[in-house]
Amino acid sequence: MMTSDPISIGHFIQGRALAGSPDRMGPVFNPATGEVTGQVALASETEVTAAVQAARAAFPAWAGTSPLRRARILFRFKALLEAHHEALAARITAEHGKVLSDARGEVLRGLEVVEYACGIPEMLKGEYTEQIAAGVDGWTLRQPLGVCVGITPFNFPVMVPLWMLPMAIACGNTFILKPSERDPSPSLLLAQLLQEAGLPDGVFNVLQGDRTAVDALLQHPEVDAVSFVGSTPIARHVYTTAAAHGKRVQALGGAKNHMVVMPDADLAQAVDALMGAAYGSAGERCMAISVAVAVGDVADGLVEALATRVAALKVTQGMDPAAEMGPVVTAEHRDRILSYIADGVAAGAHLRVDGRNMPVPGYPGGFFLGGTLFDRVTPAMRIYREEIFGPVLCVVRVPDFASALALVNDHEFGNGTAIFTRDGGIAREYVAHVKVGMVGVNVPIPVPMAFHSFGGWKRSLFGDHHVHGPEGVRFYTRQKAVTQRWPASIAAGAQFAMPTQS
Repeated sequence: MMTSDPISIGHFIQGRALAGSPDRMGPVFNPATGEVTGQVALASETEVTAAVQAARAAFPAWAGTSPLRRARILFRFKALLEAHHEALAARITAEHGKVLSDARGEVLRGLEVVEYACGIPEMLKGEYTEQIAAGVDGWTLRQPLGVCVGITPFNFPVMVPLWMLPMAIACGNTFILKPSERDPSPSLLLAQLLQEAGLPDGVFNVLQGDRTAVDALLQHPEVDAVSFVGSTPIARHVYTTAAAHGKRVQALGGAKNHMVVMPDADLAQAVDALMGAAYGSAGERCMAISVAVAVGDVADGLVEALATRVAALKVTQGMDPAAEMGPVVTAEHRDRILSYIADGVAAGAHLRVDGRNMPVPGYPGGFFLGGTLFDRVTPAMRIYREEIFGPVLCVVRVPDFASALALVNDHEFGNGTAIFTRDGGIAREYVAHVKVGMVGVNVPIPVPMAFHSFGGWKRSLFGDHHVHGPEGVRFYTRQKAVTQRWPASIAAGAQFAMPTQS
């Protein structure tokens, strides 16, 4: 039963909140109760055009603003994010369902990118060479692209936008955020805080919506670049569509992250790591560990220890301080996860802990699942091949390190991976030869800090650039090379040969 009327969640364009059309609205749920708490506007092509026009009109003045002035606005934005840290985390938990401590951590990991972007004057410096030839100097500079779009997923409604927008606007671009329609409220608080920080109207815009908005943005002739995080099928669609329309694209897709546990690993440490990495945020992370690769005789002890811990997970609504795992984001997503569990059972995997049909006292309508653990999973099974994006951990047993490495490298995804071992030689071998973009050694979720860059390999990334950090600067700018000579030093007469140093 509804406790209050659903709120209306609209757009933010040209510095103003816009309600959107009442004919195009979608429900927003509290995943812990199953109640509809909001109605979010779903943009039409007309509203997409309005957002793009606002961003395009704001671009010349913002691109002409000095990097130092842009950085000062980001410094103020950083302070406002810190002051509203708890409010942002609460909005995440209310619409996504993850536990509050995890939501606080999400905000912090986004804030770190804002901190990095505050140093943009240093990062935009080009290179200069005097006297590359007689009377000739040369240098490079980096200039903004124009209107940039970020299409972000439901699982990190604050962190992923903050991996994109600070870098884009620090580099002198304008930005349109198309957040997930599942948890759209945090995007509007980000817009409010940017406005309070002094960002000019039109530099940052929020466009709520579904595929209609996405496809219109991908094809719009005034959009210059698109950043995306989501599933691999949609990442491929975003990449191929936007690139075909002449845009720069980075599209991060799905994952099936493996954690290799060697026989010499600290078993208690490995189990702790797997519990947090597999079941934190109900497994709704692109960097979640969804496959534990048990090498040799470590398998039995690892599975037994995991089974005890998974069965004891504290699952309840995310605002409860005792909660270790909250609900998944929607009833439809819960049903999808349930179908994978059923498929694993039918395929012959050993279901050690069954998270289906787990009641949560006081929340009968919530989208809850318990932790699920499969043992003796094989590479032929669908639960191994595909991204489940839920609290389901698969254990694959292999005889030796070479088999573990081959297993990871043969998978179509290459987002993140980890190895737990006491052997430095084995760790070095794994880091050198694993075909995955982000690798942890005794670190289960190796998300790079803001001053490095985030991105996977193989079908986990479409495009050449990773997200934030130095790669973010390269993505959101283009390099220009200048060669200069002044008239007094120009030799008389036409020169028909290729110019060379003299």
